[in-house]
Amino acid sequence: MNYATIGTSMITERFIEAAAESGRLTLKAIYSRDLEKATRFANQYEVKLVFNHLEKLANCDEIEVVYIASPNSIHYEQAIFLMEHGKHIICEKPMFTSMKEWEKAFETARKNHVFLFEAMRTIHAPNFKLLKDNLGRVGQIRNVNLQYMKYSSRYDQYLDGEVPNIFSAKFAGGALVDLGIYPLYMAIALFGKPESSVYVPVMLESGVDGGGTLVLQYNDFVCTIVCSKITDSYGSNEIHGEKGNIIFPGSGTVGKIEYIDRKSKVCEPFSIEQTDNDMVYEIETFTNIIKTGDEERYLELTHLSGLVLNVMEEVRKKNGIIFGPDN
Repeated sequence: MNYATIGTSMITERFIEAAAESGRLTLKAIYSRDLEKATRFANQYEVKLVFNHLEKLANCDEIEVVYIASPNSIHYEQAIFLMEHGKHIICEKPMFTSMKEWEKAFETARKNHVFLFEAMRTIHAPNFKLLKDNLGRVGQIRNVNLQYMKYSSRYDQYLDGEVPNIFSAKFAGGALVDLGIYPLYMAIALFGKPESSVYVPVMLESGVDGGGTLVLQYNDFVCTIVCSKITDSYGSNEIHGEKGNIIFPGSGTVGKIEYIDRKSKVCEPFSIEQTDNDMVYEIETFTNIIKTGDEERYLELTHLSGLVLNVMEEVRKKNGIIFGPDN
């Protein structure tokens, strides 16, 4: 299938590399509001079609799928417009800022007989599936600690008086929606919808969270998520059970996984090797759904994205984090 990209950032470059590695998608066009930037980016990948008007991209018959990696606050309007023109959408996380946008967008996808996907690479990787399959080994789960903390390259700009998109309320930035969404997705994919959720943010003067702690309450255990774009962490994630623990580093990807038996103290690795660019796996999932019309799997992913967004919208608004699209 032929696809176009919206956005010229590093995440777009990673997606293009993953698409090429997967062999499932062929890059045909680049879109950016800045024509000069789009042209430079297209030349990098020897792509001939370049657009700086969304209407021209939408009306291009050569394009079947569009990958959206623009600022968070404009995902919705771009996705709606392109789906109305018959394009399948793969949209970077966070896909939308509110459940109102989410509901309208998926209704638009249904009406126009196209698919709408949120790009969340973690849950499609083979090691995440292994993690989920081995949860029973720990016995009764009592506590879960997940984290994603990475000092942003844009934070120095913020400290110098600028407000990059990722630290801007207008552009729907902040730690929870940018990094916290990874462990939150992981938690809900593993354990389902929490009974309640509370977020304690570390607020910045720009009106967004530089970091924070999200507590998800389940029936018989608690999941604590720590995220930050203004500090680093070198710790691991851990699932604590009455029979043992599962430990794995990082929430942006699931690499090495170990099970430690409570009684024997034996540490058993059970992860497998994955490709370095794990976006390959989400691309394989999405293209399989498009080609086969796998409605069951599509609805599973749709439901999951809704649960995640519902938690994020609820806790950020309780803390007075108001995004541009909210107004």
